[in-house]
Amino acid sequence: MSDSAVTMVVTESGGPLGPSVAQTTSPTGKWVRVSVTASGVCNADIGTAAATGPGTSFPVTPGHEVAGVIAELGDQVEGWEVGDRVSVGWFGGSCGHCAFCRVGDVVHCAERKVPGLSYPGGWAQSITVPADALARIPDGCDLFDAAPFGCAGVTTFNAVRKAGTRAGGRVAVFGIGGLGHLAVQFAAKLGYETIAIARGGDREKLARDLGAHHYIDSNAQAPGAALKRLGGVHGQLTLVGVDAGSLTVPAAQLVMNGHAVTGHLTGGARETGEAMEFAVTHNVRPMTERMPLEQVGEAVTRLRSGAPRFRIVLDTSSGM
Repeated sequence: MSDSAVTMVVTESGGPLGPSVAQTTSPTGKWVRVSVTASGVCNADIGTAAATGPGTSFPVTPGHEVAGVIAELGDQVEGWEVGDRVSVGWFGGSCGHCAFCRVGDVVHCAERKVPGLSYPGGWAQSITVPADALARIPDGCDLFDAAPFGCAGVTTFNAVRKAGTRAGGRVAVFGIGGLGHLAVQFAAKLGYETIAIARGGDREKLARDLGAHHYIDSNAQAPGAALKRLGGVHGQLTLVGVDAGSLTVPAAQLVMNGHAVTGHLTGGARETGEAMEFAVTHNVRPMTERMPLEQVGEAVTRLRSGAPRFRIVLDTSSGM
């Protein structure tokens, strides 16, 4: 089978994103070709789109929040059919046999693949990925909602449910942006007393609409003191969606109070599917704005400036 597809590419370090039209090629072995409908624009894509990393191989096609329909299967793929609705996220495949993979922790596989870095990503009308990177999109989940679940959705879902919070306990979410607005929904729907913390009183109504039981304006009061007045929170401090900054923690306070600080990356394909299934059952949805695929350069510029409030999702069906 042969067809043409538009792909947004960077052809030189620091260069612009531009369209490239090429014939698609049929996948082999355990790889699958997906016809892309929706593709998210994530902060992590900014670095990929800059294409300045050592050893970068051009052209570069970023994009790791993908939703679409299987178009072709490699000859060793089992359990999937042409026409299945699937998503692909930050987890883009693993070795399948290392110690991490053998216990199901595929995200920390040393040979983990990432779309856009390990192979051409999802800012395109077609993407070819390892079959183990696929998450099945459940009925009732729109493709434009499914795309962010491959990264933002599964990241926040796992961070909340794996934080060690007791049933009915108290969870605080710092920031109500692209990740935080999903974390608030998941925390509330998982049955936790949910506290949203953000800058400014204008975000309180949104936070409560998303399910927060309490809202703390960090501009108006010290969030730590405000949390203490509410009885504190249960579980650990989990860092997600971070940059290259550092964290300073008072060692004595950490030890004396038995506190725990951990980092959380994302989730594998199975967990992405679980996040979407939970979202359908409990009405959790990302807040998105759509842009045509050909405007991805503008989307990256807007994201870099902090203009989007939540998630940008590219529509690959627009003409170019």
